[in-house]
Amino acid sequence: MAPNSNSFISFSSQIALVTAITSIFILSSSSLPSDAASTTPTPSRARPFKKIFAFGDSFTDTGNTKSTTGPSGFNFVSNPPYGRTFFHRPTNRYSDGRLVIDFVAEALSLPYLPPYLNRKADTSTGVNFAVAGSTAIPYSFFVRNNLTLDITPVSIRTELSWFNEHLETHEGCEKGTKGTSSQCNATVNEALFWVGEIGVNDYAYSLLGGSVKSKTVRALAIKSVTGFLQAILTKGAKYIVVQSLPPSGCLPLALTLAPKDDRDDLGCVASANNQTYFHNLVLQGELRRLRAQFPAAFIVYADYWNSYRTVVKNAGKFGFKQPFRTCCGSGGGPYNYQVFDACGSPSSTSCPNPAQYINWDGVHLTEAMYKVISESFLNGSFSHPPFKYLLRRKKEEAPGSGMFF
Repeated sequence: MAPNSNSFISFSSQIALVTAITSIFILSSSSLPSDAASTTPTPSRARPFKKIFAFGDSFTDTGNTKSTTGPSGFNFVSNPPYGRTFFHRPTNRYSDGRLVIDFVAEALSLPYLPPYLNRKADTSTGVNFAVAGSTAIPYSFFVRNNLTLDITPVSIRTELSWFNEHLETHEGCEKGTKGTSSQCNATVNEALFWVGEIGVNDYAYSLLGGSVKSKTVRALAIKSVTGFLQAILTKGAKYIVVQSLPPSGCLPLALTLAPKDDRDDLGCVASANNQTYFHNLVLQGELRRLRAQFPAAFIVYADYWNSYRTVVKNAGKFGFKQPFRTCCGSGGGPYNYQVFDACGSPSSTSCPNPAQYINWDGVHLTEAMYKVISESFLNGSFSHPPFKYLLRRKKEEAPGSGMFF
């Protein structure tokens, strides 16, 4: 169901809501221990891609933050029960186990991506540049408009600069727009670029008491993401997946803090979901323009928003008994979430079976939910064009490379 643009609801507690959301995603950058990148799958078939480069925020971050440097709302990501389901130990992922990007790596028979800030990691099959707390708009914009908290500035532009540095130090690329060596060109041309969702934090900042309108944030965030995509396309990227924003109004944090009369047909926060819905509409238009500008590239739109809503609407079909309640949290009630007693805090507990829950810690999802979402992107109907078409294109452009999928 598409939201009505006139249905945005203004409420005083929204300031508290987005302030909390902002604190959840903020970070300070620092190097991580060498074990931040965890167990890797064993390749069992021909690999369509030799490398993956990932970007985004905490939904994609596989270890670029940790308890002492990551989001202030989640100070225990390096401690149990984080990581309990699959890795059986914390890996600085904001979940009980694997993320969408991990399932993508598995599906392509590649090791899990090491975080960029783990300088000792093996980066031969890719790097994850995603950082919890990243914004689409450069941090300086929020400083100029007095819309900041005490955080270290990181945006998609920062992640792009890290990517450029990686190309120069590990892939034989020289500074400049395009690579000049065959190794550099092959790295960029043949890699899969996975752009996880990014932009939720930008909207959170816009409601911290300043005069910046939501539509202004939307325009600037889309412009920034589009600029990032143009930059990697100009470098020669040919295979790109771009995730949309999720329906953030379905997160327990939003549901806990928003008024009860601000609900949509699924019981999620209507105003928050409307915001991300219209953001995604504009993003899709920009992707169509980029496809026309770069016809040699294959750009996939991964519809996170509708995939997530579909699962919530049919939770039982996917094995979920709790579409809104937090698995790891405190406070009980319908959402089991308290901003200042989040997952891992002394007063928090975790549920016996995370696979029955969509949400892990109030904002981030369970491994079970990430698996369902990843399946909807890789093998389902929520990627446009379908991901299998991207794989087919890759195979056609690499004759004799072996069968896959």
